[in-house]
Amino acid sequence: MDTNTVLDIMWVLICGILVFFMQAGFTLVEAGFTRSKNTSNIIMKNLMDFCIGSLAFWAVGYSLMYGDSIGGFIGTPSWFFDSAKDMHSLFFQTVFAATAATIVSGAIAERTKFTTYLIFSLLMTLVIYPISGSWVWNPGGWLAKMGFVDFAGSTVVHSLGGWASLVAAALVGPRIGKYTDGKSNAILGHSITLGALGVFILWLGWFGFNPGSQLAISGDNVTAVAGIVITTNLAGAAGALAAMFVAWMIYGKPDVSMTLNGVLAGLVGVTAGCAAVSPVGALLIGIICGVAVVFSIEFIDKKLKIDDPVGAVSVHGVCGALGTLLVGVFATDGGLMYGGGFEKLGVQAIGVFSIGAWAIGASFIVIFILKKTMGIRVTKEEEIDGLDIHEHGSKCYND
Repeated sequence: MDTNTVLDIMWVLICGILVFFMQAGFTLVEAGFTRSKNTSNIIMKNLMDFCIGSLAFWAVGYSLMYGDSIGGFIGTPSWFFDSAKDMHSLFFQTVFAATAATIVSGAIAERTKFTTYLIFSLLMTLVIYPISGSWVWNPGGWLAKMGFVDFAGSTVVHSLGGWASLVAAALVGPRIGKYTDGKSNAILGHSITLGALGVFILWLGWFGFNPGSQLAISGDNVTAVAGIVITTNLAGAAGALAAMFVAWMIYGKPDVSMTLNGVLAGLVGVTAGCAAVSPVGALLIGIICGVAVVFSIEFIDKKLKIDDPVGAVSVHGVCGALGTLLVGVFATDGGLMYGGGFEKLGVQAIGVFSIGAWAIGASFIVIFILKKTMGIRVTKEEEIDGLDIHEHGSKCYND
């Protein structure tokens, strides 16, 4: 094996390890933004997302995504992937699959049955994510052939998870006390410190998520990787600033949780176009998504009255879709701002709406069946006491 190949495989593995560490970030964000009586439950859900996802994606999910494409819609299935030369690819794609699944956890936190959640997590990594992923990242996928651009997964990973979150949160219903007399009541998280630490860890992980998606670092790839690091970082920073100033204008104070979500909004937004836009384009995408996330969180909470404790639908669903569309505007090759006309933007829109429809439809079918059979919500007593005691028989914090 030549040196360049060794470097490329090592790069993919290191970036995969960084993306794996994002599970810790998601755990801390979700735990910090919710109440202490549910922390053990949140830890278990995020842990199981990765454990179940690793096994399911290896068993069949990877082949559904990357096997020889059948009609551009699904890979040829095979059991228990075992190609020695592609194990680095299996690992890198596994951590992405786990990310898509774990996004849903935060949106339905504090009131969902653990057993039901495990089944949904399994089906997400086994079937739902791999099928739409194959449309884009399998060379034979129908969206790939159209020229749809989603370099690292604003739509393939984040928007898919975000729309699944919207369906799940709507079907499970709001937490007790969230809405009274038509008014939305804030249910404060127990530790903004944990939430902030989680966001920093996610930001770190994104330097594996996006640059790792180059899938190589040898030769000229090193220049591309360095550029992706910069576009990723600029968008996250711009998203934070934009969200902070918008929240400051709305609430009269620079809101911490909105600013933290602004970081994630910018990072999610630029994930599709991180290799296709200039640093200025990344800055603008970050600003747009940072502004959008504040208004989206407000709209979903107060107008739609869908209870999303961590803002997962807005951060991942809305900003993932928005960022993917903005590739059609800011891509230096064929983007609207660079004289490319509306063709690329149209292709981006087809991909965004197609995967959104798949995510909503597939998630609704799965969760509706689970609701009618097993049930998806804990009892009122269990929710009031906290899921830690009733679902796991222990507290995360000892009084």
